[in-house]
Amino acid sequence: MNRRQYLGGLWAIALALTLIIQSCQIGAAGKSKLLLTGSSTVAPLVAEIAERYQIQQPTAQIAIQTGGSNRGIADVIAGSADVGMASRALKADEQHLHVFTLAQDGIAMLVHRDNPVGELSPDQIRQIYLNQINSWADVGGQSRPLTVISKTEQHATFDLFVDYFGVNPADILADIVVGDNEEMIQAVMDHPNAIGYVSIGTAEYKIVHGIPLKLLPLQGTKATIANVRNGQFPLSRPLNLVTRTLPTGLAESFINFAQSDAVNDLIEQQAFVPTTGDY
Repeated sequence: MNRRQYLGGLWAIALALTLIIQSCQIGAAGKSKLLLTGSSTVAPLVAEIAERYQIQQPTAQIAIQTGGSNRGIADVIAGSADVGMASRALKADEQHLHVFTLAQDGIAMLVHRDNPVGELSPDQIRQIYLNQINSWADVGGQSRPLTVISKTEQHATFDLFVDYFGVNPADILADIVVGDNEEMIQAVMDHPNAIGYVSIGTAEYKIVHGIPLKLLPLQGTKATIANVRNGQFPLSRPLNLVTRTLPTGLAESFINFAQSDAVNDLIEQQAFVPTTGDY
């Protein structure tokens, strides 16, 4: 081997090492990507938090997908998502996961603003969803047929609803089945004789901004975020982020930020109850 061949070989080795180093750097940069999937209740809040977080961490790439709390938890268990979003507590067979609560929310019955019915008992609600009551006249309203709207079983709101009212999911007879809170709100708007159930935080925000809907009290307690905050509303839930293992790196940094006082204003803007700070 002559000197030129020798030097050429050294240059080739140096170039290869440089490419390996650059590849490692690209791989490290790839760690700045975070995928969150799950609850449609939690997702809009997380999107706002992510936007603020990325101001401080501009290289972070955060992707958010909905599909329901059960999907978020299943994705985390399968390793196809970094963080799951769940608008419910963990179930008995999910206790091996790590949960980080961002806020509290409540669930209430939703009707059109023009509906004269002011309140329904838990038993009346149960009978409505079992098709044992099918006219508003049977619960003090006008003689009009009820349009019953429920959620798909992938959503934590559905789980909480059936557990609280003691309804077998297979026995629910709904006229319309929807996915997320926005679909529920739109469906009740489109059907003035409808009844559905929805996140208090999401609905209260819409109502304040002029959407013609109203939330019904439950067991004599008004369905307001204030009553969720003071613990008086009987049907409430945590809004959680969930991971398979203790988070590190970007996941840990983002979750810490999402649980800090720095996002309490975002939580309150969406009419949820922060878990930190003096409120």
